[in-house]
Amino acid sequence: MKTRLIAIAAALALAGPALADGDAAKGESEFKKCKACHSIIADDGTEIVKGGKTGPNLYGVVGRAVASVPDFKYGDGILAVGATGMVWDEALLTEYVADPTAFVDTHGGSGKSKMTFKLAKHGEDVAAYLASVAK
Repeated sequence: MKTRLIAIAAALALAGPALADGDAAKGESEFKKCKACHSIIADDGTEIVKGGKTGPNLYGVVGRAVASVPDFKYGDGILAVGATGMVWDEALLTEYVADPTAFVDTHGGSGKSKMTFKLAKHGEDVAAYLASVAK
């Protein structure tokens, strides 16, 4: 019985990360909801996704320090999160897009996020897509 429980626990542990992985192809489609405010423009100027300028350019966001796009006017809450030294990864992006204000409040900032849109579903897919475009 003990061996069986250990085997089940090991299988669940191995399955966990796979369930958290997003689908970049689905994320590309979901990103259409984001492009009203965000663009994806490579460092060399190549326009991957033409979008708005209300939000920062999301090229290379995975692996970039929070609130660090030069010359972008961030809100005080996300600037406070950035001051902690936090770096975006897929899990943090997924958390952020689900509820930006709650994210700011729980990660070192306070107050309402300037990003008012919430992506309640498929955030992990958008995060996977954003990670894929800067590789």
